[in-house]
Amino acid sequence: MSMKQIMVIAVDDSAPSMYALEWTLDHFFTPFGSLQPFQLIAVHARPVPISVIQLAGPATAEIIPMMEIDLKKAAGRITEKVKELCKKKSVNEVNVEVMEGDPRDVLCEAVDKHHATILVLGSHGYGIVKRAVLGSVSDYCAHHAHCSVMIVKKPKNKE
Repeated sequence: MSMKQIMVIAVDDSAPSMYALEWTLDHFFTPFGSLQPFQLIAVHARPVPISVIQLAGPATAEIIPMMEIDLKKAAGRITEKVKELCKKKSVNEVNVEVMEGDPRDVLCEAVDKHHATILVLGSHGYGIVKRAVLGSVSDYCAHHAHCSVMIVKKPKNKE
């Protein structure tokens, strides 16, 4: 039996991320029935609490455990959303991994770890200023991931 190629898809709580997942399932999985050409691994990069709040001082010690709980709950919700959508599209084999850290690093590490053939990301469609300030995860991955990178954009007329 031949091993399927690995497709890693980035997932978060955003609409562009869920659109990218649905688009990918519709184009690369559902039409193939049981002969799906890829093994799907959905990766959620969970922020480290300290990177979310960027605080120092005595209040930090009290805030971090609460942030940790919220981030774990969010990761759980995202995992369930991914599994539900996959099941709805008849894709029963999906691994969802939650990894802590900057999405740029997490996704490139996941590609290497799983020897992925392709990395799929949704496009948030940030303008040039916001992208310059925040840094584009898709730009970074396109240059640093050791595989092909596909960026799924939602057509403008499908708002």
